[in-house]
Amino acid sequence: MSNIKIIPENKSIDDNKTKVLDKRDVIKSWIRWFFFAQSNYNYERLQATAFAHSMLPVIKKLYKNNEDKKAAVQRHLAFFNTEPICGSVIHGITIAMEEEKASGNPINDEGFNAIKTGLMGPLAGVGDTLTQGIITPILLAICIGITNTKNIFGPIIFLIAQYVIMTSISLSLWMSGYNLGKKAVEQILQGGKINKVIETASVLGTLVMGGLVGRFITLQTNLSFNMGEVKFSLQTDLLDKLMPGLIPFALTLIVLKMVRRGISPIKLMVVLILAGAILGALGIF
Repeated sequence: MSNIKIIPENKSIDDNKTKVLDKRDVIKSWIRWFFFAQSNYNYERLQATAFAHSMLPVIKKLYKNNEDKKAAVQRHLAFFNTEPICGSVIHGITIAMEEEKASGNPINDEGFNAIKTGLMGPLAGVGDTLTQGIITPILLAICIGITNTKNIFGPIIFLIAQYVIMTSISLSLWMSGYNLGKKAVEQILQGGKINKVIETASVLGTLVMGGLVGRFITLQTNLSFNMGEVKFSLQTDLLDKLMPGLIPFALTLIVLKMVRRGISPIKLMVVLILAGAILGALGIF
């Protein structure tokens, strides 16, 4: 993704064509998507209505005939679903294609759908890993640490940082997709780069979650034994010397295994609360 080069705004996908849309039109479309991507999420077409809604400023600018406008809206009501932040590059590409079509290039509805369906799955994988598996957990780890010191700026910093980062990623990808048009597809998919991005982001996300487990799950055992005149603590004299945080790590693996077996997270939470209360009352943990 980092290899994408944004071409000047006064150049079109086809250098022989003059762009009809200006930057303000494209940003209007982005604003609609950024704030309303999940507003009408439904089981039949998922984000399709939000996609069509975001395209309305572009369609109104490109087409003067009402029938052409209706046809454009209709083709963007096809099934669509992706991660809203990183998936915004698809919208930029679609806008560029719509502009080409309005200028006379023979692009049919299947061409639009092919671009969308070909990219929405891979970009959903990248986006979910990046936004939910890396950026948000890192920000939470930092800001929870700040909040634990009784500093009110913890949640404030999280909200501002989250908004600024997500907005920057979404808008930059949207504009990159628009400026590159269909060439962006080649850039994204060429050489299996997107799979490498997903794999790298997954590994980084796993490392981040591991760090969160070690920092925020504080579980220790109070068990101790008298060995002659020496008191032996299972936690400090054995577990901490073998591997600090071994019990939280083991608990995390057990919970993960239970989730993978299909046990409801709510049931697991109830079991953990009850087990914690009972074992705490017995003085074991």
